[in-house]
Amino acid sequence: MIDFMHMKTRMKISKGGQVSIPAAIRHRWGTSTVAMEDHGDWIVLQPAPDDPIAAAEGALASEFGDIDVRRLRRIARDDELASESRRAKR
Repeated sequence: MIDFMHMKTRMKISKGGQVSIPAAIRHRWGTSTVAMEDHGDWIVLQPAPDDPIAAAEGALASEFGDIDVRRLRRIARDDELASESRRAKR
C-alpha cells in the first residue's frame, strides 16, 4: 500500500453520535455516504454510493440488460415505508 494513502485520525463523537470525516478523505472518495461495519472491538467505515440503485444499475447492466430504475426505486420506497410502519407498531 502506498504510504500517503494510509491515514489514521483520532476523532471525537458528538453528543448526538456524529463523527466528522475530514474533507480530504471525503473528496478523495467522492461520496457523502459511508457504510459502517461493527466488528465488536473495532469498526470499519467504507465509502458507499450516494445512490445505491444507480450504482446497481451500472453494475448489473451487463448481466440483466436494461433495468427499470423507476420501478426499483418505487419498490425500495415501498419496502422502506413498510419497514417504518412495522417499527412504529412495536
